Amino acid sequence: MTKDFIVSKTNRSFRGTTRTVDETIGEHASVISSQLQAISEALFPPTANKTLRRFTSGEAAKLIGVSDSTLRKMTLAGEGPQPEFGNNGRRLYTLGQINELREKLAASARGREGHEFLPRRRPGDHLQVIAVTNFKGGSGKTTTSVHLAQYLALQGYRVLAVDLDPQASLSALLGVLPETDVKANETLYAAIRYDEEQRPLSEVIRNSYFEGLDLVAGNLELMEFEHTTPRALSTGQNGADGIFFTRVASALDQVADNYDVVVIDCPPQLGYLTLSGLCAATSMVVTVHPQMLDVASMSQFLLMTHDLLAVVREAGGELKYDFIRYLLTRFEPQDAPQTKVAALLRNLFDDHVMTNPMVKSAAVSDAGLTKQTLYEIGRENLTRSTYDRAMEALDAVNGEIEGLIKQAWGREP
Repeated sequence: MTKDFIVSKTNRSFRGTTRTVDETIGEHASVISSQLQAISEALFPPTANKTLRRFTSGEAAKLIGVSDSTLRKMTLAGEGPQPEFGNNGRRLYTLGQINELREKLAASARGREGHEFLPRRRPGDHLQVIAVTNFKGGSGKTTTSVHLAQYLALQGYRVLAVDLDPQASLSALLGVLPETDVKANETLYAAIRYDEEQRPLSEVIRNSYFEGLDLVAGNLELMEFEHTTPRALSTGQNGADGIFFTRVASALDQVADNYDVVVIDCPPQLGYLTLSGLCAATSMVVTVHPQMLDVASMSQFLLMTHDLLAVVREAGGELKYDFIRYLLTRFEPQDAPQTKVAALLRNLFDDHVMTNPMVKSAAVSDAGLTKQTLYEIGRENLTRSTYDRAMEALDAVNGEIEGLIKQAWGREP
C-alpha cells in the first residue's frame, strides 16, 4: 500500500503539499547535493579544487630522513629545488619539492642508503594492494584508507587510491565530489564492466592535489557492477578479463608499473565489488571499533567472507595475502569496556591485531569538518596537544603497515 506523508524542513517547507516517499527522498537528495557543492566552493574558492599546504623545513627534513641543517646547506649552495620563504623567514617546501630532494639525495648516496631516500618498489617487488574493509559502517574504514594513502605518499611511495564504495567518501576527502565531479563511466566500473563501453583503467585515474597520490574516484555508478555481474554469470559473458572476481586485479595489472602501493576502500557490505577487491588484494586491513556489537558484526563479516572466498577458490581464484591485520579504531584507552574488548581480540588473534590502535581524537573530527585530513592540516590550525597526540597515533599505525609492506618485499623492518 502506498502511503503519502508530509515533511517540513527549515527554509524549505513541504507543509501544505503532499509528496510520495520517492519524491521526498529525491527532494532531500537534491537539497543536500547542492549544499555540499556550495560548501565545497566556499571552502576551496574559486575553482573548488583542493591544494596541499607547504611543509616547513623541519617537517621536510623529518619526511626525507635528514637534518634540517642538511636542507639549509643545500639551499645555500643552490642544490635542488629552492624553497619559498614565509613571512617569518621559514623555508617552506611543496611535497613535489620534497620528492625532488629525495631523488637528488638518493642519486648522490651509495648502496643501501640511497634506497632509504626512495623506498619504492625495486625489480622483483610485487605491487602491494591493500584492501581496507569491514562489514559495519562507522568503523573508520575510509578515514583509515585516506590517511594510509597520504602517509605512504608523504614517505615517497607512488600510491593509487581506489574508491570501491558507491558512497564515495574517500573521493570526497580527496577533493572530488561524487555527485558533480565524477561523470558517467569515470569510476572503476568503467574498467571492470562487461560491455563494449569498458575503458582502460589509466583513462579514469585522476591526479590528486597530493603529490604522489592518484585516485580512481567512485560514485553510485559502482552499483552497476552488482547488477550486471549476475547477468554476466548466467550468460557466460565474462570477456577477456575473466569472471567477476578477477576483473579488479586485471584492471590494476594495466597500471601496476606506475605504482608501489594501491589502497582500496571497500564498501561496507559483501557484494561482488567487495569480493573482487579482496581477490585483487595482496593484504587486508580490517578496521574494528572495540565494542561488542562491532565485534559481533565483524564476526559475521569474517564468516561470510570465509564462505564466499571458499567458493571463489573452488572456481579457480587464487588467494594469497602477505598479511591480514585487525586495526582497532576510535579507541579510547580510558574506556574500561573498550580495553577489555581490545584485550579479548589480542588474546584471540595474537599478532594479527595491530600493535598500534588509532585513538579517538577530536583532531580527526575537526579536520573532517572541512573535508581534510590530519596530514593536510598544519599544527597551527588545531590545539597543539590534541594534534600531536592524534598525529603520534596516526603515524604509529601507518608506520606499522609500512613495515609490513617492506617485510612483504623482503626488506628489513
